[in-house]
Amino acid sequence: MANSDPTDFARRSFVYRRLKQRGAAFAELDGAAMAMRCGTEGEDARAAGALGLADLSVLPRWGFKGRSALDWLRVQGVRGMDADNASAEQYDGARALRLSPGEVLLLPGLDGRSVFLARIAAAWSLDTAPGTYAVPRADSHYWFVVAGVHAAAMFAKLCGVDLRPAKFADGRIAQTSVARSNAIVVRRDLGATPAYDILGDSASAGFMWASLEDAMIEFGGRTVGLDALRALAPHPA
Repeated sequence: MANSDPTDFARRSFVYRRLKQRGAAFAELDGAAMAMRCGTEGEDARAAGALGLADLSVLPRWGFKGRSALDWLRVQGVRGMDADNASAEQYDGARALRLSPGEVLLLPGLDGRSVFLARIAAAWSLDTAPGTYAVPRADSHYWFVVAGVHAAAMFAKLCGVDLRPAKFADGRIAQTSVARSNAIVVRRDLGATPAYDILGDSASAGFMWASLEDAMIEFGGRTVGLDALRALAPHPA
């Protein structure tokens, strides 16, 4: 795998320096350098199954807010979104996160190139979507993934919400405090492996990454790349 350097791209992860320190191998994805591995393929896969931390911050994501946002998104073909603090998988592995009656966050699948979500983003304008406002999320929010059987136990050190699989269902969202920093936590299992998205203010990205890395030490967790998450995930519908 060719190893790209994040500094060769105008857009780069908020934590790319930390990833380089961990020996990450990068490849171009959506016009930026994505950390694909942080060890051998086998090492990353084993770590992700037990406790792994991956950075998806260079992948695209879209937010929409406003009194008509839910109705407009449904017209565009977004499915689910029937309750607050719940996520719904879309047609190509993308997901819609309903954060409130007037706010939705759209995330692509692990391929990073959701044609479905790109079409929605292209369809929006103030003229075509009255009462709906696009809000930037790719630059305003970091996006990390914590995966593995020890993930919920690790989060118990940092978060007051009980994220154990028996208490926090797949697809559920918690808007809460993690390491005393506001964050959105989404359970999104990868096949049979528990996994959680964590998104928050990009200004806190370095602090959150360091907090998660520190909390993982007790469980033998470590940084992994996108390839390890893809290996765990089922193919999108």
